[in-house]
Amino acid sequence: MSSSARFSLHAYPAPFKWLALALVAGAAGQLLKFLGVPAGQFLGPMMVAIVFGTFGAGIQLHPYAFKLGQGCVGILAAHSMTLAVVLSMAQSWPMMLLATAATVCLSALVGLALVWAGIPASTAAWGTAPGAASAMVSMADEYGADSRVVATMQYVRVVCVVMIGALVSHWVGAPTGGETHVTNVEPQSFGLLNLGLTIATLLAGVALGNRVPAGALLMPLLLGGALQISGLLHIALPDWLLATAYGALGCYVGLRFDRPTIGYVWRRLPAMIMGATLLIALCALSAWLLASISDRDFLSIYLATSPGGLDTMAIIAVDTHSDVGLVLAMQTLRLFAVILTGAFVARLIIRLSEHRQITS
Repeated sequence: MSSSARFSLHAYPAPFKWLALALVAGAAGQLLKFLGVPAGQFLGPMMVAIVFGTFGAGIQLHPYAFKLGQGCVGILAAHSMTLAVVLSMAQSWPMMLLATAATVCLSALVGLALVWAGIPASTAAWGTAPGAASAMVSMADEYGADSRVVATMQYVRVVCVVMIGALVSHWVGAPTGGETHVTNVEPQSFGLLNLGLTIATLLAGVALGNRVPAGALLMPLLLGGALQISGLLHIALPDWLLATAYGALGCYVGLRFDRPTIGYVWRRLPAMIMGATLLIALCALSAWLLASISDRDFLSIYLATSPGGLDTMAIIAVDTHSDVGLVLAMQTLRLFAVILTGAFVARLIIRLSEHRQITS
């Protein structure tokens, strides 16, 4: 019998397992954040929880903790909804709508291709959806897809996007580093009043979205964005709140892994990497076409159309002195588009894959 088969967490008391998970997952998230790994505060807890799950911990996070984590992701997206972003959307809306539609369609095509590679249709649809990775994992779980595989696909693509984005920035000769920039991506200084109002908005949004598909994510996003644009709320997101939210999402997903799931993901990892690379290449081609017919620089449009997370792309845009407003506006618009159309696209991919199976 192998050492992995002999060792099991099943015999340990539940309080010990929860304490160990909280400490190790928190430490892993902070370590990856310190190392500059994209979405490290989600990835670290998820990887630790996967280890706990595969070694028989037998514990599961309560669904309400998962919903509160979703709400924090929605509030984080709402934090980027400023008047400047809205004005940028208004000035460039034809190009932005075209780019958003193109990216959603390209992701659907790549998802369909991954179905042919052996990944279930619903999981492939959400795994290739070009929205915020944690948001897509949350929605996939609500619509019955395998959130474990979706999380793997989404974060494989995040790593590919960051690596290729750095290469593209170097290729076009964009300046990096230099002076410090202040953007709307990082949470600004906050007081207890703003923090209290933000948490109240989060709780109200989660409560209002309880009976709405993906409502725990969508309602805080809409409510928080509207209040911030109107000037009634300055969203305050301290690091500990974001770390807790990402940790809850990561642990919820990771604890659902078991050894058969690990084997399934490992066998399909090459197809996931190829799908992510193909989607990035197609988005880069569409960015080149848009740059050639507009007065925008290629790098800004590439980052705006790239299928990475809003926060990751904005950080790269700031570091390369690109048009941060355009990147934030297009990434935010696409996040809304994917949230609103994700279920329809998933059903469409399922129908197309079923039709192909019948005709083949």
